[in-house]
Amino acid sequence: MKIYTKTGDMGSTGLFGGPRVAKDDDRIEAYGTVDELNAALGVARAAGLPPDVDEELSTIQSELFSIGAELATPDPDSHGVRIIGPNHVQRLEQMIDRHEATLEPLRNFILPAGSEAAARLHLARAICRRAERNVVTLVRRQEASVSEDLLIYLNRLGDLLFVLSRVANSRAGCREVQWVKPSPEAN
Repeated sequence: MKIYTKTGDMGSTGLFGGPRVAKDDDRIEAYGTVDELNAALGVARAAGLPPDVDEELSTIQSELFSIGAELATPDPDSHGVRIIGPNHVQRLEQMIDRHEATLEPLRNFILPAGSEAAARLHLARAICRRAERNVVTLVRRQEASVSEDLLIYLNRLGDLLFVLSRVANSRAGCREVQWVKPSPEAN
């Protein structure tokens, strides 16, 4: 099979089990951002994360691939691509709780900074939040069939990535950068 099909040369793409749509369709934007998130997690993993975090992100990358498949399918139930469920969400919550227990309580807002791995995880978190917004837009504008668990999963994943960025800084011995409110006199 060739990697190029030429079918998208005029700005449209085919959905799994569905019609062709414009490449700027809400559905394409949603699963494209999930794909971008998956790539950002790959970049974060390449930064040399702790082995347990790397293993967790490997599993999450596979789950994101499944989320992309669900979002790319107008009728996910009839094609058997609805994978993410309550157990996936619960596992993310358990990861958050387990990792948070190793961290100092957060008393201030922090900037997305610190070690290279932490900064890359912060970037992935921001992309995750955009993916979540794009899925909400898809559901709101097109009344698309997206499971509630998928939305909750993306929300929890954003939380987990924030916690993992803190873990990456902690394990690297890197202090978190606290937000300092700018002085109004600085204008």
